[in-house]
Amino acid sequence: MACPVCGDKTAKDFRPFCSRRCADVDLGRWMTGAYTIPVRADDDEDGETPDFAPEPPKDPRAH
Repeated sequence: MACPVCGDKTAKDFRPFCSRRCADVDLGRWMTGAYTIPVRADDDEDGETPDFAPEPPKDPRAH
């Protein structure tokens, strides 16, 4: 198995990486947003506009 960062052979202690350095490089890429999952605006499964916040309960005393 090859290290996903540098391509060297992986080390048991750092799998799937070859070293602590490559593991840290990969972590840094995740933390800075270098790795992203592409999405499209039409990826909503049900086609409905999402409800981000529920409406507050209605006060029965207010008329």
